[in-house]
Amino acid sequence: MEKTRILISGLGGIAQIAHLPILSKLDNVEIVGVCDIDRSKARSIAAKYNVKNSFKDIDEMLDTVEADCLVVTTPTSMHKDQAIKGLHKGLNLLVEKPLARNFDEASAIVDAAKKAKKLLMVGMNNRFRPEVMMQESFVSAGEIGEVFYIKTGYLKKRSTAEKWSVKKAESGGGVFMDLGIVILDIALWMMKFPKIKSVSAVNFNHSFKDVEDSSFVLLRFENGSTVSIETSWTLHRANDMFYCNVYGREGSTSMNPLRIYKNMHDTLVNVTPVKIEKPANLFKRTYEYELNNFINSVQTGKPSLSDGSESLDRMKIVDAIYESAKAGREVTFK
Repeated sequence: MEKTRILISGLGGIAQIAHLPILSKLDNVEIVGVCDIDRSKARSIAAKYNVKNSFKDIDEMLDTVEADCLVVTTPTSMHKDQAIKGLHKGLNLLVEKPLARNFDEASAIVDAAKKAKKLLMVGMNNRFRPEVMMQESFVSAGEIGEVFYIKTGYLKKRSTAEKWSVKKAESGGGVFMDLGIVILDIALWMMKFPKIKSVSAVNFNHSFKDVEDSSFVLLRFENGSTVSIETSWTLHRANDMFYCNVYGREGSTSMNPLRIYKNMHDTLVNVTPVKIEKPANLFKRTYEYELNNFINSVQTGKPSLSDGSESLDRMKIVDAIYESAKAGREVTFK
């Protein structure tokens, strides 16, 4: 089997927890180079995973090593520059979420990918949660009828201590860029990316001066549907919470746990599948599915489950969320 040759730029927590250990075990993949601004870290990680080449500078890596793909797991402020450089070298791209800090940066990356005719996938690993995939399949099949309302939220403590993640110039924002964009993506995916009409948002900066730690958003779409989103790093709760409740004209679905109800002859019937995969390490499993989907798309030419072009709808809404929160008013789209 011919192996797909991969370069990885950015060797922080997510690369070490997910990308490196998973990719290094795939029989159809070879990690041929790693890069990080911390030269000693790059060398030690290269040695740990038997990677022949390690670099401090991405330009040197791209000029030196022959590869098929580039995986970008750097701080968000570096995504645009590194992604476009990789595309100019003819590489397929997997960029960790969010694709960029704002719509303009995301648009530049998507345009470069189209011109290069290369795959651009954004690492939306939560699409690969078994219950999310099951929920989406029921919604897409029309089992609950036309979707008109989604209420979703992600409430948890910060998953990283990286200082850049709470510096707006580097991250693009706070909890919404970390958690909100995840559930915004799921909601838009469930609704097949309807055209946005207006955005209302309230952000709170209780713990950080530069970025929000709690965000509450209401989205209205041209087709009349509505999405409500709540995200926070700092709400005083005993447990984390990740949920997505989807309401259609003929039924509803919710998680966690996954439940699917249909209105059948004026009776609400539970049609939730009996057997639902419950992996012991859900976080790891989502990345396994994501990375396998990326490699399969590269090798077969089939579209990925999280194509980069979809990020433009997300980032347009993200920009409006921050504008609305700052101005204290609803932002409408023409």
